[in-house]
Amino acid sequence: MFRVLISDPLSEDGIRPLLDAEDVEAVMDPSLSHEELLEAVSKSHALIVRSQTQVTREVIEHAPELKVIGRAGVGVDNIDLDAATENGVVVVNAPDGNTISTAEHTMAMLMSLARNIPQAYHQLKQKKWERKKFVGVELKDKTIGIVGFGRIGMEVAQRAKGHRMKVIAYDPFLNKEKADKAGVNHGTLQEVLQQADFLTVHTPLIEATKHLIDKEAIQLMKPGARILNCARGGIIEEDALYDAIKSGKIAGAALDVFEEEPAIDHPLLDLEEVIATPHLGASTVEAQENVATDVSFDVMELLRGGSVKNPVNMPSVSSEMMDKLFPYFQLSERLGAFLSRVVNGTLERVSVYYSGELLDVDTMPLTRIAVKGILQRHIGNRVNDVNAFKTASDKGIVINEQKSTSTKGFTNLVTVEIETDQEKRSIAGTLLNGLGARIVQLDQYSIDVVPEGHLVVIHHTDQPGAIGHVGSLLATHHVNIATMQVGRTNVGGEAVMVLTVDKEVEGDCHEQLTEIDDIKQVQCLTLS
Repeated sequence: MFRVLISDPLSEDGIRPLLDAEDVEAVMDPSLSHEELLEAVSKSHALIVRSQTQVTREVIEHAPELKVIGRAGVGVDNIDLDAATENGVVVVNAPDGNTISTAEHTMAMLMSLARNIPQAYHQLKQKKWERKKFVGVELKDKTIGIVGFGRIGMEVAQRAKGHRMKVIAYDPFLNKEKADKAGVNHGTLQEVLQQADFLTVHTPLIEATKHLIDKEAIQLMKPGARILNCARGGIIEEDALYDAIKSGKIAGAALDVFEEEPAIDHPLLDLEEVIATPHLGASTVEAQENVATDVSFDVMELLRGGSVKNPVNMPSVSSEMMDKLFPYFQLSERLGAFLSRVVNGTLERVSVYYSGELLDVDTMPLTRIAVKGILQRHIGNRVNDVNAFKTASDKGIVINEQKSTSTKGFTNLVTVEIETDQEKRSIAGTLLNGLGARIVQLDQYSIDVVPEGHLVVIHHTDQPGAIGHVGSLLATHHVNIATMQVGRTNVGGEAVMVLTVDKEVEGDCHEQLTEIDDIKQVQCLTLS
């Protein structure tokens, strides 16, 4: 008999599969104190939570029989993934259950924003009849710009088309072919901002999307445009949005999420042009039932020895295999992360090549990690070692793995190649005895770079003075160079310069580097 502890409130209909299973004892108690949780979980084979229960290392280490933790919802911020993985506990979640709910809430907010429904209702409640004050706009023939074209973004697009809106979408994984198939227009982020009458965001909140819609982005928008956020607080820079509404640049905003919640006293709520809800995107009976059902099935499948639909952390690997693979984990992930930050265009294919002492090893876990390193630039921690391939497949990205006897003089070599709709780029790395991971080739250039910290990649013409100009400019901005590597194929031709520096290069420093004679491209990245 498997004992499943449910420590947060869940839909009873959603956990019906557990309640009806003859080999499962399901115990739901959302009122447990921390001490009671430790006692209860110590006798459980599975733990199911939402966002209330904090599944810390202490909780996991108090559960010697625990095999799986289920999160009934998207994300696993309240679960210590490292502790779960170290203790052999599989973590699963339910990323699909709230798609329809969130898309429908976005449309409800869109209609309410266009027609001033909450404001008008509030006036009526105060016994005021002011029709002229609440003249709205039609959605027909307006352009909705969708930033983030995953499951929810696509559902919003279909509903917007039903209102006869024009749809333009931006997503790092969206190209024209995929957009055409979805029946929407494809644009760059700048094009979406410039064309949108209504802008809605549907991205995860990661480093690349934090304050994605900031003051500069808002300045690109049409006067009188409107902005919606039913995704994650922090994607929109709230101070910039406040100022834009006050100035009249933005006609209004509809917000379901805020950077800090609860947002009872937020200045945006003082503006009558703003409508808001308290993070209700997934708050429907159906969504709560769906996420509970999805996670219940995954928990039962794993307990019974089956495969799960939505795993989050790394699957188990034999100790013998782990001994061989472990030294390459960081190298593979950082090769992918590095290359993803310097490649241009929409990702279409990833190829990973292995040679040398890796020929006789199952390298699939390394390929997963390399793909994870690539995808995390745009998706963040929602992509992991387990779901990397599925995530890539969902985005239409082809994954290829090959082995070769050609080591180019190294004992081992891992090469990652990315093809986009604009270019093909590659990077190769190795493990040097006693010295750790090294990048030894970038495209056709031989280099020797440690893949960590702040890096600056400069493509330039091989001419006297190029290195000196770069060093002098960085010095004026108090940026210290730790190492510098230059690769070239022929004297006076194209070359690449890779620097490791002590702090991030950004703003004026980055712009001034691009203005140096013979420098063609400057790309800055951080690998941690």
